Amino acid sequence: TETYVGWNWLAGGSASSNTDGSITSSVSANTTAGFSIVSYTGTGSNATVGHGIDKPRMIIIKDRDASTDWAIYHGSLGATKFIELNTTVASQTNNTAWNDTEPTSSVFSIGTGGIVNTSSRKYIAYCFAEKKGYSKFGSYTGNGNADGTFIHTGFKPAWFMVKRTNTSG
Repeated sequence: TETYVGWNWLAGGSASSNTDGSITSSVSANTTAGFSIVSYTGTGSNATVGHGIDKPRMIIIKDRDASTDWAIYHGSLGATKFIELNTTVASQTNNTAWNDTEPTSSVFSIGTGGIVNTSSRKYIAYCFAEKKGYSKFGSYTGNGNADGTFIHTGFKPAWFMVKRTNTSG
């Protein structure tokens, strides 16, 4: 009697080992669509993880070994903040998530926070690079009007996700 949602993306098939970061990861990447699925094991120390695509604009990470929140890096917030996918909490300033370091074209950084990097725990990361015709990432401020704010993506999206960042709710 519960209602569920499923989001599905096709990455690049079987994962391969990626040694671009200080942590070796397993990556399945679709570089055309700008999407990768990254599996890694936490170290508990500041680290970098290879992702296999262009510079990510959004990264969603989940600890697969514990019941913790889903951490999100978003390019419009920068690497000094994170939001949680599964809560209504506003964006949080915390250097233990992304180590205050922006992703590059080869790696993303993780700090010592358990939400992204507890020693010996397994994590999954979904990385998204902006690709014309596939994806667009940004932010907007609502205008309070019944017809809302116009958001130009440059294409007709099949899926649109919104997460409030400035306050809980």
